[in-house]
Amino acid sequence: MNPETILPDLQAAVLCEDVRPEMSGQQTLVGVLGAIPAPTVPIGFFKLCFWTRWCGGSGTFTERIVVIDAEEEKSIAETSIKFSLQHMHATATNIHFLGKLQFQRFGVYHIEVYLDQQLRLRIPLPVIKIDPPKNPQLSH
Repeated sequence: MNPETILPDLQAAVLCEDVRPEMSGQQTLVGVLGAIPAPTVPIGFFKLCFWTRWCGGSGTFTERIVVIDAEEEKSIAETSIKFSLQHMHATATNIHFLGKLQFQRFGVYHIEVYLDQQLRLRIPLPVIKIDPPKNPQLSH
């Protein structure tokens, strides 16, 4: 690590269905997920996004996101982004795209956030069984 490098703080981390850029330069997070309800598994997603914001540091870093399966045996998705903070008042917003992600079983998966190989955050992501929606047209 460079002597001028100061490790930043993870200000926010959000799993969502999409991130949309606005004309103002801001971002809109769509479909924020705290759990994945499903009537059956496996359940797949064409795309999920993991949005992070870093602040209070300076230097160049690598952020890595790992999704660990419910049995914690292996990674089911992984992505990394290199970013820089030029000074202590700078912020860095990263968007990781997790494509073709499949959850094979019910249970608690985990999303891990690493900064330069150091685990900084571990978020539980339950995949929970729900009853399938009833179709009112079929009840006649």
